[in-house]
Amino acid sequence: MAAPTTVREQVQRLGARRAVVIPAGARRRARLIRRVGRWAITVESLLVFLFLYVPILILVIYSFNASRFSSVWSGFTLDWYRSLLTPGATLSTEGANEFTSRGVIAAFQNSLIVAAVSTLIATILGTMVALALSRYRFRGKRLLDVLLYLPIIIPEITMGISLLVFFSLLFRLVAFLFGGQWTLGLPTIIIGHVAFNIPFVAVVVRARLADFPHALDEAAADLGATPWRTFWEVTFPLILPGIIGGALLAFTLSLDDFVITFFTAGVGSTTLPIFVYGMIKFSITPTINAISTLMLVASVILVIGSLLLQRRAAE
Repeated sequence: MAAPTTVREQVQRLGARRAVVIPAGARRRARLIRRVGRWAITVESLLVFLFLYVPILILVIYSFNASRFSSVWSGFTLDWYRSLLTPGATLSTEGANEFTSRGVIAAFQNSLIVAAVSTLIATILGTMVALALSRYRFRGKRLLDVLLYLPIIIPEITMGISLLVFFSLLFRLVAFLFGGQWTLGLPTIIIGHVAFNIPFVAVVVRARLADFPHALDEAAADLGATPWRTFWEVTFPLILPGIIGGALLAFTLSLDDFVITFFTAGVGSTTLPIFVYGMIKFSITPTINAISTLMLVASVILVIGSLLLQRRAAE
């Protein structure tokens, strides 16, 4: 046999000499273990998805239930959706409490107002924070970065209670200095939603800025463009999909929020989640399932839109 002439051949020859022959039984056991592991992961994933989505599927199905009781199926009907769209229709009556479609519409309008205004403010502030953290160095940057993620990490009930205490102290101070009586309402809900939506917008926009081609900004500056013109004509169009994705995410979170809204809402500022909670305390009818289904559809559409825009931004 000819001696190896190159380093690669010498390494291959040495590896061949040291190769370990694995018995056939050991190879079969290894293949069996891998196969069982793949099946176990598949079954576990399937069970997790069933646990998460089967209750939602049941809720949607029973929103078409002809029976007044949600747990008893007695046929298919669209009456519950029809009653929601009929002005003045009575949805549920329990003692002195009467829930009508007019109340649902008013609560839904409040939810849209809160979600739209808070999303607009949070999107502007979140984008500004993302730009500052991604492009500039300044004193306190690390502290700001840590504080930015606090609303995402801390429990919602903690944030709701802290906002309630803050507004209570603020209203007392304002009443002491200027007089008058300040109460909770839509403005306080909007402020609370802005507080927890800013981090979500900033996270999405920062993800887009991570792959931003800064050479384009430099080229615009070399061509004589001012920083303001460079932002609007170069930077903003490129990060716009990320901004819209963050805005859609913030709108979805604001529309569905209950805990923080519960602590910051006042008389006449009932949103749709709080209205549904008030109905559940007295009775559970397919009307609640219908309302939840409509909210689910709206949330899914917004989330899908956000994901598509983020994917487009990544491309």
